[in-house]
Amino acid sequence: MDRKEHWETVYRTKAHDGVSWYESMPETSLELIAACGLERTAGIIDVGAGASALVDGLLDRGHSDVSALDVSAEALAATKARLGERATGVNWFVSDVTVWQPDRTFDLWHDRAVFHFLCSPDDREAYRSILEGALAPGGWAILATFALGGPPKCSGLNVTRHSEQDLAAFLGPAFRMEQSFTRIHTTPSAIEQEFQWAVFRRT
Repeated sequence: MDRKEHWETVYRTKAHDGVSWYESMPETSLELIAACGLERTAGIIDVGAGASALVDGLLDRGHSDVSALDVSAEALAATKARLGERATGVNWFVSDVTVWQPDRTFDLWHDRAVFHFLCSPDDREAYRSILEGALAPGGWAILATFALGGPPKCSGLNVTRHSEQDLAAFLGPAFRMEQSFTRIHTTPSAIEQEFQWAVFRRT
């Protein structure tokens, strides 16, 4: 089963509020985005948006240039249905991030829990290349992955776990780490997962 087929099956067969990464409202993401001090017209993309409520939260806060990318059309369809008429104000991209070809740049790239599914060096290199091409000079990148103490698998797939040093080395000198921390996410089944968060500024 390829990556797209896997995630289409997940979102077709599981309740959106029952998957392990579910958050009723992604407060950490919203806090970090707010701390970047962007104008409300700045371009923000949520990579691996799935059925997350981050798009809802950004629209609620007055952001007018919001984009969502996910490999699963099923996931984005669920978000569109939840948003109703507000969905027309969001830019939607159905693609695997490692092969995506953005036709514009963004001021902020947000990724909670996509990067740790990229286990091959080729996939990670493709991800970095696309991130660099999609992020404007001076833009922000927020990454959240499983920390070194996080689980070795998620949704039946192997994952990679990262420290703040790993993430800084991965993005390299073109990005300055502004902050990093670990935080525990509690799944709907009450399992604790340690996440590594990092905020970078493109220099």
